[in-house]
Amino acid sequence: MQFRLVTDLTPRGDQPQAIAELVEGVRRGEKHQVLLGVTGSGKTFTVANVIAQVQLPTLILSHNKTLAWQLYTEFKSFFPHNLVCYWISHYDYYQPEAYLPATDTYIEKELSILEEIERYRLETLTALVSGRRDIVVVASVSAIYGLSDPTEFAQQCLTLRIGQYLPQQAVIQDLTNLMYRRSEVWNEPGTIYGKGDRLYVFPPYGKKAYRISFLGPAIEGLEEIDPSTRKPIARLQELTLYAANMFAVSPQRLEAAIASIQAELQEQVRYLLSSGKQLEAERLQKRTLYDIEQLRSLGYCNGIENYSRHLTGRAPGEKPYTLLDYFPRPFLTVIDESHVTIPQLKAMIGGDQSRKLVLVEYGFRLPSALDNRPLRFEEFEQLVEQVIYVSATPGPYELSQTGGAFVEQVVRPTGLVDPPVFVHPMEGAIDHLLEAIQRHRSWDGRTLVITLTKKLAEEVAQFLNRMHIPAAYLHSDLNAIQRVEIIDKLRQGEIQVIVGVNLLREGLDLPEVSLVAILEADKEGFLRSETSLIQIAGRAARNVQGEVILYADRMTESMERFIRESERRRQKQLAYNAKHGIIPRSAGRAREVPVAERIEAPAAVLPPHVEKLSLPELQALIEETRQRMLAAAEAEEYLTAARYRDEMRALEALLAQRAPSAVR
Repeated sequence: MQFRLVTDLTPRGDQPQAIAELVEGVRRGEKHQVLLGVTGSGKTFTVANVIAQVQLPTLILSHNKTLAWQLYTEFKSFFPHNLVCYWISHYDYYQPEAYLPATDTYIEKELSILEEIERYRLETLTALVSGRRDIVVVASVSAIYGLSDPTEFAQQCLTLRIGQYLPQQAVIQDLTNLMYRRSEVWNEPGTIYGKGDRLYVFPPYGKKAYRISFLGPAIEGLEEIDPSTRKPIARLQELTLYAANMFAVSPQRLEAAIASIQAELQEQVRYLLSSGKQLEAERLQKRTLYDIEQLRSLGYCNGIENYSRHLTGRAPGEKPYTLLDYFPRPFLTVIDESHVTIPQLKAMIGGDQSRKLVLVEYGFRLPSALDNRPLRFEEFEQLVEQVIYVSATPGPYELSQTGGAFVEQVVRPTGLVDPPVFVHPMEGAIDHLLEAIQRHRSWDGRTLVITLTKKLAEEVAQFLNRMHIPAAYLHSDLNAIQRVEIIDKLRQGEIQVIVGVNLLREGLDLPEVSLVAILEADKEGFLRSETSLIQIAGRAARNVQGEVILYADRMTESMERFIRESERRRQKQLAYNAKHGIIPRSAGRAREVPVAERIEAPAAVLPPHVEKLSLPELQALIEETRQRMLAAAEAEEYLTAARYRDEMRALEALLAQRAPSAVR
């Protein structure tokens, strides 16, 4: 099938030129292109047009789950007749396997898998191996984590045809080999439900169900049915069912994997014994033989991912198979917000190698567990074929790939121009800010105030409230639900001002915001770099009354570059509007916050092993949890960050009970 773009929109502003340049670049075979698109310029619409014209399977990478979901819903609306899939990490909670040598404490892997996300992931893999090329996959950076061999996965299917000689029991056995389970519960994903001479199959991918009717030892009927009413939707001549698990392998591959695991086990046991580590050798042998027995009897075992090298037939150190290997060639890659996503891709490999080395050293895992890893960035570079980097502020990596060249999308379809930028000294800043906020309130505009510290954010918010201006601070101490509530209150007008340290991370694309005020703008650093200033100024670019005020006592190089670039864009936008007689209008309402962001994380429950930890180990675990919380917040994974925060507080409460003086 061909991509068919369905929309009432037509390219306007800089979009026609950007679409034409990007399409021409893809057709010329350029590996790297940069789309420098300002906030509100319709970059997603531009990319959709490019996909429709070049007709290539497309992977779209986003740096966090929330933005990935927004992109997924947008592309679903643009391509309703094509395959648009969603791929993110399926873990709701994940505590990795670990060993603490100081106290001989082994920590079992604990995880909670979101079944709905698991369904999206299986749907993606089955779509990619189905043979269709009209597919868009919107993914987080979890796309570079290891999977099974795509060739093996594609072969793990069962094709049924009307009139085929295949008894019911044989079909059940074949589906069991594909890791479907027999169930007495109707409509449970990944199960088979039998009733007389009819067999009902509920794949874990998609939301479909099938009825297979038998006449003696032959298949008499194949139907897609409504799983809720059991009524037929379509009669089929042929039906292909894919595996119910991403790690399903053929019996032949499984036996080869088991033989390879046994060989590595023997070699590692010999090494441990020769090193005087008899306890470790015995532990490794016992654990691995148990896993082998599970693999033989069930085709699966806990921690099966640690044997991925054997299950996929890879050599030691060889790169893992990932989502990228499933794509039909050639394919297009679009990296959204590339200035954030590229650094994330580069950092993924460094996370768990030291933890796994300890597990290997003490006989909990075979050395091949180290090959269960994400792609190194250089491996990622080799796998992608043609890439479009999308950002309002492309990073040095992206621009180096194109020699500094980029496709510019500065003119907005709405006619909105970049907000004017004013500089005011820090002396008298609060009084000046108060006056500016009141001015914007007069036309129902909202304000974002950016400070350098959380303490100052709280103080400014408190001051504004004392001055009868409804305000709230927004920073990392607030959980995801509190953040959503504050943003909703701003949109509804219950509060007029949000004060925060790094509001870039909040996804605040709100057309109600007409004023952005940056305190201490002359303090050079990440939060006051040219890139950050451009990004935060864009928060006022969706309102026709938009304005940016920099409070500073000196002009830094970052400020100069930002102001110069902002003015260059403004002049181009104003000239376009004048030439075409366009009167700017504010953007429409911001997107609703996804339902997933409105679900409160469950209360933290500490696993039993925590009680056995020594005080130093408990303090170390608190610090590790703190780092995970900060990393999740940095990646805008607010629910995950809130969960880690709750775990950290529970750990701190436990520490306070056992050693009050140890609590900071």
